[in-house]
Amino acid sequence: MIGAVVALEDEAEALLSQMEIEDIRTIYGKTVHLGRAFGKECLLVVSGVGKVNAAAGACAAIHFGADVILNFGVAGGLHERTELTEVYLVEKAVQYDFDITQLEGTEIGTLDGETENFLPLSTPQGIDFPRRKLATGDRFNDSPVDHDLLLRLGADLRDMEGGAIVEVCKYAGVPCVSFKAVSDVYGSGSTTEQYEKNLSRACLNLKAYMGEVFAALD
Repeated sequence: MIGAVVALEDEAEALLSQMEIEDIRTIYGKTVHLGRAFGKECLLVVSGVGKVNAAAGACAAIHFGADVILNFGVAGGLHERTELTEVYLVEKAVQYDFDITQLEGTEIGTLDGETENFLPLSTPQGIDFPRRKLATGDRFNDSPVDHDLLLRLGADLRDMEGGAIVEVCKYAGVPCVSFKAVSDVYGSGSTTEQYEKNLSRACLNLKAYMGEVFAALD
């Protein structure tokens, strides 16, 4: 079963509007929609914003039988190679606000017990979006300090959920696929204003590609 985990109701509509809902459950304070889409059994969890919410949402999806997690939604672009409302497949994710460098001597974002800071995601054949690297942290801002850090890490996109979902999937032994539409690009004006202006169009692009993504998932 495909288990979709998203942060926002606006993002969820990209799939919910194309689902046949058969049941609705609640666990960990999260609403889980169960049903079918594009001929496949699936569920969708609207987790809420941030890493803890996202991790709980992923756990809820796995609890109800998801054997692949699909995370989709909007993300911020970090440079000119990310275009507004364009859709990208996430190939790796890092949590840039996780830092035990002083203790372990590892790079920022390297989880306890890991040797690399970026965790790989599944990139199924049949999904032909350009691939990008995602940085996840519990903050939404225009901070040049954060931006410089993310560029040093080699990230292309930033969000507040993806990296946490990937971590849960790693420990659960469940593959994770993620695709993101860009709602704002650093250096192109206020991040907040761009986000508010482009959210709806970015989510429509997610909806347009949903069938293609589902077709590529086993």
